Amino acid sequence: MLTRSLQEDWANLLKDEFTQDYFAQLDDFISEEYKTKTIYPPFEKIFNAFNLCPLHKIKVAILGQDPYHGPNQAHGLCFSVNDDIKFPPSLRNIFKEIENDLGTTPPSSGNLSRWAAQGVLLLNATLTVREGEAGSHQNKGWERFTDSIIKHISDHCENVVFLLWGAYAIKKTTIINNEKHCILTSPHPSPLSAHRGFLGNRHFSQTNHYLQEKGLETINW
Repeated sequence: MLTRSLQEDWANLLKDEFTQDYFAQLDDFISEEYKTKTIYPPFEKIFNAFNLCPLHKIKVAILGQDPYHGPNQAHGLCFSVNDDIKFPPSLRNIFKEIENDLGTTPPSSGNLSRWAAQGVLLLNATLTVREGEAGSHQNKGWERFTDSIIKHISDHCENVVFLLWGAYAIKKTTIINNEKHCILTSPHPSPLSAHRGFLGNRHFSQTNHYLQEKGLETINW
């Protein structure tokens, strides 16, 4: 059962979601996929983003689309890879923007758990994927589930910075209350689009400026 690895405060918040038909169908589908195919991230890491960033600690939410589909990359946090794994192109551009924006040296590891520990929810719209098949678990129910999470954060939290990169993520502005939260949008950090406005967006300094204004601790990016 999918929900057995989900931290308690999230499980309580989402309990109504788990009783819906679509989630039962998603649970059956995912369980079968893990039994019969190679699926990423590892089963116990599906809800890693939530377990590393409890609801009451969220300061920033970054939305990705799909987990990485190569061996040992995905571990349940969008844009993040395990230690000792080569940086994928989008992550490389994220670190490049942080360096340009804040003047900090890029880290040696692409593991963004350190962000999650500071209150950054690293949420993919789809939480699982087949090896080597990008988008293979889209339209199975994950998007409805993660949309409900974004809505819950919008409704139940205050002063969260939503970083929405690329057209897919930007569509989520319709379910976020922009009077309670800060929404920053730009093109995606992918090499196909980063030069069209992701690089130079200064989202990381803007995020910290907003948090500071609200009396919250800033993120050490």
